[in-house]
Amino acid sequence: MSKRYSRRRFLQWGGVAGAVLVAGCGGSQTDTAEDGDDTPSTDPAETNEQSPAPTESPTDTGTESGSDSEEVDETGTLEQWSFETGERVYSSPAVVDGTVYIGSHDANVYALDADDGTEQWTYDTGAGVSSSPAVVDGTVYIGSYDGNVYALDAANGTEQWTYDTGGVFSSPAVVDGTLYVGSEDGNVYALDAANGTEQWTYQTGQEVYSSPAVVNSTLYVGSNDANVYALDAANGTEQWTYQTDNEVRSSPAVLDGTLYVGSEDGNVYALDAADGIEQWTYDTGAGVFSSPAVVNGTLYVGSGDNNVYALDAADGTEQWTYETGYFVLSSPVVLNGTLYVGSDDHNVYALDAADGTEQWTYQTGNEVRSSPAVVDGTLYVGSFDDNVYALAEQ
Repeated sequence: MSKRYSRRRFLQWGGVAGAVLVAGCGGSQTDTAEDGDDTPSTDPAETNEQSPAPTESPTDTGTESGSDSEEVDETGTLEQWSFETGERVYSSPAVVDGTVYIGSHDANVYALDADDGTEQWTYDTGAGVSSSPAVVDGTVYIGSYDGNVYALDAANGTEQWTYDTGGVFSSPAVVDGTLYVGSEDGNVYALDAANGTEQWTYQTGQEVYSSPAVVNSTLYVGSNDANVYALDAANGTEQWTYQTDNEVRSSPAVLDGTLYVGSEDGNVYALDAADGIEQWTYDTGAGVFSSPAVVNGTLYVGSGDNNVYALDAADGTEQWTYETGYFVLSSPVVLNGTLYVGSDDHNVYALDAADGTEQWTYQTGNEVRSSPAVVDGTLYVGSFDDNVYALAEQ
């Protein structure tokens, strides 16, 4: 087993005030670490202060009904449309059957036409929505800071059921008829996806902002108590835990028997999925809130040190890094040899997955902590400038 990097790099978080706050996870206020370095603050209770833009932001073309902007930035990226919500958008979109589903801190869940951004329906949860939707068998599952997990009809937004927890930033995973999700009350919940009936709960030591991954009947998730948990998906029995040196808000990726996850201690961890034994770690130097993507033997992840990293998934060797202008809290998506990710410098980036070469960037009006979804050549993403964007290369 490799030696675990033990230097504690604690970030200074604002206090979590629970589901009464509409402001969702990833408020753009930034704090200073004890060693004097800038570190990202991703607390759900953060106020909606905005980071300074490194360059001038593009003209806002969004409207509540969606707008066909035909705006082209200097890199040749075409904005197909933008849709303005009532608050910042941290939630990551799910695109299913020609519809974009996404939450906003204005408390609404939106269904938008993927072609032109026209609003199909909205559902008001009553508090900010940072959770990202899971869309399965005609139902949208999503959490809200009002404490509830919601099941909505994907066609018209009609509420099918709700289940009350202590506030939900975590994004649901739906597998074999069961919904799994973490909560601010410290629990991981397993609910019947058809009716919301509780099947089991597991109590961790602190809030669970990490989103569960369910592979081979095992649920993997991180907690703010600094642990990664492996639980039996059928009954919630603990199989193993692994302790990092700080909060685990990153969501695990599990592939070929290995679990990959980031921690606010600055490290990316590779653990044996069967028993939690550490295989390797890589220190980025700042908190890792971003969730890894593992494709063709390479792990891609963002860090609070402003960089996107490509690491060898087998041993953690650095393959390349790309420096953005600010924190990278968005989680990367890799498709057809291109990596897509957002940054707190207000930009969406497209990088060559093989060597990190920049292919294009697109600037929004504020931080991009939403993670992109790419479907049929179009990228969909939210921004703290309150908009949902659809982008395509010219």
